[in-house]
Amino acid sequence: MSHIADLRKSYEAGELEEARAANEPLHQFDTWMREALQSPKVPEPNAMTLATVSADGRPSTRIVLIKGYDARGLVWYTNYHSRKGRELQAQPFAALQFHWVELERVVRIEGRVEFTSAEESDAYYASRPLDSRLGAWASPQSEVIGSRAVLVAHAARAAAEHGLHPPRPPHWGGYRLLPQRWEFWQGRKSRLHDRLVYRLEDGHWLRERLAP
Repeated sequence: MSHIADLRKSYEAGELEEARAANEPLHQFDTWMREALQSPKVPEPNAMTLATVSADGRPSTRIVLIKGYDARGLVWYTNYHSRKGRELQAQPFAALQFHWVELERVVRIEGRVEFTSAEESDAYYASRPLDSRLGAWASPQSEVIGSRAVLVAHAARAAAEHGLHPPRPPHWGGYRLLPQRWEFWQGRKSRLHDRLVYRLEDGHWLRERLAP
């Protein structure tokens, strides 16, 4: 059995040179996201790690799914009363990370977080499958429950109460991260990886190369 410390991988799938990189980070992200979506090798290109910080400075991470992005920022949806929701209430800043292992790429984004509008949250909630809409009512996300039976009972009660047209729960909706910093990482041979960072400075994006 191999030891973890002995595991090695040579990254040789691509490169990220300034001459071919976009001047704006959103354009670079859009290019990479489209390539991840089109790649048959990437099983869940919309999965991203979300890092938040509690009121007393303790970080935590979890996987969420991006549901949209544009010039305003990157959007995901969740329970506002969950641990991440409580932490964003206390510290409205977060970091996101996409790791497309099969493409040997990582994207990191940092910035301030705000709520999406009620209209945006309503529209996305209405587009979800019925079971998912009822699940938003059923799950007291991040709270301790006695067993799975509790969750199933909550789901049954939500179905009985709301039927086929449940409204969006007031404690459920979207967040938008407004990027202030982007980093694009492309694995390269001999651990000489390409790292381009974009920093927002005086309303303009400054692009720099970082040592790997």
